[in-house]
Amino acid sequence: LGVPAIGGKDSMSGSFLDLDVPPTLVSFAVGVGRVGEIRGSSLPGPGRILWLLRPSLRPDGLPVPDRFLAGLSLAARMVAADPEVRACAVHATGVAATAARMAFGEGVGCRFRRDLAEPVLFGRLPGALLLCLPDGSPWPDRFQAEGLPLECVGQTTPEPTLGREGEEAPLSLEAAWEAFDGTLRSVFPPLGEPVPVPGLPEYELPAPAAPDSMPAAPDSVTAAPIPGFLAGTGARPRVLIPVFLGTNCEYDTARAFERAGGDPRCLVFRNRTPDDIAESLDALRREIGEAHIIALPGGFSGGDEPDGSAKFLATAFRNPAVAEAVMALLERRDGLVLGICNGFQALVKLGLVPYGRILPQSADSPTLTFNRIGRHVSRYVRTRIQSVASPWLMETQKGEVHWIPVSHGEGRFLCPEAEHRRLLAAGQVATVYVDADHRPTGDPAYNPNGSFGAVEGLLGAGGRVFGKMGHSERTGPGVAGNLPGQRDQGLFRSGIRYFL
Repeated sequence: LGVPAIGGKDSMSGSFLDLDVPPTLVSFAVGVGRVGEIRGSSLPGPGRILWLLRPSLRPDGLPVPDRFLAGLSLAARMVAADPEVRACAVHATGVAATAARMAFGEGVGCRFRRDLAEPVLFGRLPGALLLCLPDGSPWPDRFQAEGLPLECVGQTTPEPTLGREGEEAPLSLEAAWEAFDGTLRSVFPPLGEPVPVPGLPEYELPAPAAPDSMPAAPDSVTAAPIPGFLAGTGARPRVLIPVFLGTNCEYDTARAFERAGGDPRCLVFRNRTPDDIAESLDALRREIGEAHIIALPGGFSGGDEPDGSAKFLATAFRNPAVAEAVMALLERRDGLVLGICNGFQALVKLGLVPYGRILPQSADSPTLTFNRIGRHVSRYVRTRIQSVASPWLMETQKGEVHWIPVSHGEGRFLCPEAEHRRLLAAGQVATVYVDADHRPTGDPAYNPNGSFGAVEGLLGAGGRVFGKMGHSERTGPGVAGNLPGQRDQGLFRSGIRYFL
C-alpha cells in the first residue's frame, strides 16, 4: 500500500508454576508526518457536522487499495489545510463509540441521524474515518468531486449526551465514560483514596528565599572564588551525565542541555567486572572534577533491584572519592546537581536532597517508594512552582503551573509531617502536584503516585541540588501540543545561564 507497516508480537501464552498468561497480541504502527500538520481528534465544539468516509471493500473484506489510498491522501490534505478539521479512525465498535471517545472531556455531545443504520453506529467499518467539519465546509464537495462521497452521520451538540435525533433520553457522556473507564477495573483497580496534603494550602507559607539568599547547607564550607565561572570566556558549561545499567533518559537529557547552550558529556559506568567498576569509579571522580553540573537522568538503574530504585546509582556515589568530588563541586566550585526521576531517587537516598550533603539514611529520612496504586504510571501531570530558591528555577515565578510528563513505578514521596513542614518553611519544596484549579492535591487523578504533601520536586539545602520526578527534559517543538498552558520550565537554560 505504500503506507507505514503494522508489526506485532504474540505473548508467551501458557502457564508457568502459578502464573497464567492469557493469549495476547501487541501490535504497533508508526507513521511519519510534519509536526505542524498533526491535529488532535477531540471534538472542538458544538455545531459541527460529523461525516463518515468509508472505502469500498473487496469480497475478502479489505479496502480496495487505490480508492482507500485516495481517501487517505485527500483527508491528509484536508487536515493539513484546515485547523478546524478533526479526524479519527473508526474503532472496531463503530461510529458511536468513536464519537464518544472524541467527545470525552470536551463538554460537547453528538446527535446522530435518526435513520442511521445500526451496523454503522455499532459495527466494524474497516478503513473508515470519522471527520468533524465546520458547518458549510467545502470539503465534502471536494471528496464528492474525486469520487469519494462522504456520508453525513450527525452533528455535535452543546449538551454532553449521545443519541439519535429526536431521542427523548439520550445517553449521557458521564454514563458512557463510566462504562468505558470501568471495563478493566477488575484488572486495574481504581486509583484509591486521596492522600493528605498537610500545610498546603491550609496555611499561608512564608515567601520563599530569593536565589541570592538561599539557606546554607549544614556544615558547608565557605565557597572560595576559584576559576569556574564562564562569563565572557566563550566556553560552555560542562554537564556530566552518568549512564548506569538501566538508565534510559541520557539522550533526552543531553539534548536538553545542548539546546540550552551546555556541553553535555555522557559517562557510561561499566560494571561487568570488578576492574570495570574500579575504573568507572575513578573516571566518575575525574569527570566530576571537570564538570560544572552533574545531571542524573531517568531510567531504572540496576533494574531497580534489589528492593528499591536507584540503589546501585546511590551506592556508586557513596564511594568516598566520588562523594568527596561531589561535595567539592557543590561547596568549593559553586557547581549544580540535577536529578530527574531515577536521578531524584538517587539524590534522596544520598541525602543531597533535601540536606545538600551526602549523609547516611535514618528511619526518619525522606524517601521515595512504590506508587500507591502498585504499578507504573505514565501520563502528564500539572505541577506548580512552590519555591524559586534555586538557580535551577531562575526562569520561573512562584505559582506558575506546568504540564510535565511522569513515568515511574516508585515516585511516592514520604517523610514525617514535621519534616515536611520544615521543608515547606525553608523553601525547599520546589514543585507540587496540583489539580485543575491549580491547588496542591492528594487526589490520585492528579497526584498519580500518592506523594505525601503533593511533593513532586525538592531542593537540597542551599538550593544547588534539585530533584524532581517529572521529566522536564521531555519537551520541545511539537511535543504535547494539544495540552494548553506551559510545558517548558526552563530548568536547563537556568542551569546553564547560572555559569554564563
